[in-house]
Amino acid sequence: MTQASPHRSDSAPPAPVADQFPGDVPIEPGLVSMTRDGDLVRLCIERPEVMNCLSFPTLRRFRTLLEELRGDLSIRCIMITGAGERAFCAGADLKERKTMPAERVPDFVRNIRGLMDDVAAMPQPTVAVVQGFAFGGGTELMLACDLRVAAEEAMFGLTETTLAIIPGAGGTQRLPRLIGASRAKDLILTGRKIDASEAERIGLVNRVAPRAGLDEAALDLASTIAANGPVAVRAAKEAIDVGTEAPMGEGLEIEARCYQKVLPTTDRLEALEAFAEKRKPKFTGS
Repeated sequence: MTQASPHRSDSAPPAPVADQFPGDVPIEPGLVSMTRDGDLVRLCIERPEVMNCLSFPTLRRFRTLLEELRGDLSIRCIMITGAGERAFCAGADLKERKTMPAERVPDFVRNIRGLMDDVAAMPQPTVAVVQGFAFGGGTELMLACDLRVAAEEAMFGLTETTLAIIPGAGGTQRLPRLIGASRAKDLILTGRKIDASEAERIGLVNRVAPRAGLDEAALDLASTIAANGPVAVRAAKEAIDVGTEAPMGEGLEIEARCYQKVLPTTDRLEALEAFAEKRKPKFTGS
């Protein structure tokens, strides 16, 4: 019997984000911005002065936005990035952690893990846009995304063992599933950092672009996804996320169930008509 995946659509709905934070954690909209352009959304951590690290209020803002976006299926792709030139995300806010009362630490740890699970479970595809370094929780955040686009000068690493801890927001599970157990052990047990070239070679990132062309490369990827049938894209994402964690036979059954979701759609009929008429299809997500 396989364990339930954080991607599974048949799992129990998560508790409201507001209920998962101590009541005195403030709501600060400026910590994570959201911009929308048509059917694309860009979420940006707006803390460049501290390398876009994740504080308690930042986690609450980020998770609240994801909670709001989850039900808006008119959105076809979500890009996640950090402000400034230096860092995508430096992980947990260690200055905040240093002064945090011991009884609050478990809540913080649950919510930083909760953020990664929220990203991984989004029905819409997610693309990490990594312009600088992504260490610790920053690498875990991009691992939770479906795809990753990085600038040539970007750096990556799960460096927790150098601080006498381990990756605790999904890194020990998502990294080996992405690049294989042996390569994951190499990175996690040594805590070493790698550049974008090596990250692309081992499959940690999907595309590398010059810094000046990073946004264009990410937008091109997101737009290509958004141009496809939205129901089909979500169904394919679900089939991959859930099915690859199951034995082959069960995975094929999951694929079949996901395929059933596209059969009654008008988009499927539109694609057939467009092919016959030698034109580009116009998908509506229905």
